[in-house]
Amino acid sequence: MPAFVVDKPLGLTSHDVVARARRALGTRRVGHGGTLDPLATGVLVVLAEEATKLSPFLTGSDKAYLAWVAFGVGTPTLDAEGPVDARADAAHVEQGAVAAALPPFLDLTLQAPPAYSAVKRGGVKGYEAARRGEALDLPPRPAGYREVRLLAFGAVGDLPTDVGPMGAAPQGAAPLPPFLDPAAPAALIALTVRGGTYVRAFARDLGAALGVPAHLAGLRRTRAGAADLGAAVALEGLAEAAPVDPVALLGLPVVALDEDAARRVRDGRRDPASFDGRAALVDAHGALVAVADAVDGRCVPVRVWRSPV
Repeated sequence: MPAFVVDKPLGLTSHDVVARARRALGTRRVGHGGTLDPLATGVLVVLAEEATKLSPFLTGSDKAYLAWVAFGVGTPTLDAEGPVDARADAAHVEQGAVAAALPPFLDLTLQAPPAYSAVKRGGVKGYEAARRGEALDLPPRPAGYREVRLLAFGAVGDLPTDVGPMGAAPQGAAPLPPFLDPAAPAALIALTVRGGTYVRAFARDLGAALGVPAHLAGLRRTRAGAADLGAAVALEGLAEAAPVDPVALLGLPVVALDEDAARRVRDGRRDPASFDGRAALVDAHGALVAVADAVDGRCVPVRVWRSPV
């Protein structure tokens, strides 16, 4: 099953990556496991052929990021795309103040999405209305912060770009867009968030907590579910890249089935479950048979792969 972890380049949309992957892999049936904004880089799971069925199980997974947040400068997109539409004196924003503003995020469960987002209101996407100069009243959406850690503070142009996830060993310099104001005070923050949490909105909300406009000056996704940056390949090398194990991508407990049990699952049978919660069911060769839930002691398939993949 062709699944790949790609290091998304700066300036491309996730759709752009899919279009290039179609050419590289020679198939129209390509998707991805969670959108990244054009000015963000890092882990993007690319799925082809039967692997596209994995997408619903990957898009909602936890994500980890390195975020460069600049203070005193605001933009309508909440990132470095600009243009600058708000400025304020951020001289009072110091390292200690930023560190003190982070813990409350761990308690948040809702978040106002960015105006420039794909969230719809009355059938209209937020970014479509924003580009027309219209303001949609977008309702808060579920969000969650698992971990928020301040790694560095200083002028945004002086912050490190060669830093590993959560302050671990460096994995190469992060590609960042041009800074709107290289002298703006800024923080480099490591985040782990639940799926669907907007890091651009985090930058906005962190600035609001400090009393100044703020924007996301740079973003690098270091992990998406079980896929991390260490396993990522360059987009231009996708045609020659070896696929990753789709079972490992799911990050679920694995239950091995014998030949008869695998056939029954593919036929839609609800045999007694030998597991709790959700699991990846594999055949005797390790090929994915199904993602299934244990419900009232029975195995209930959520998604079945009819042939070995």
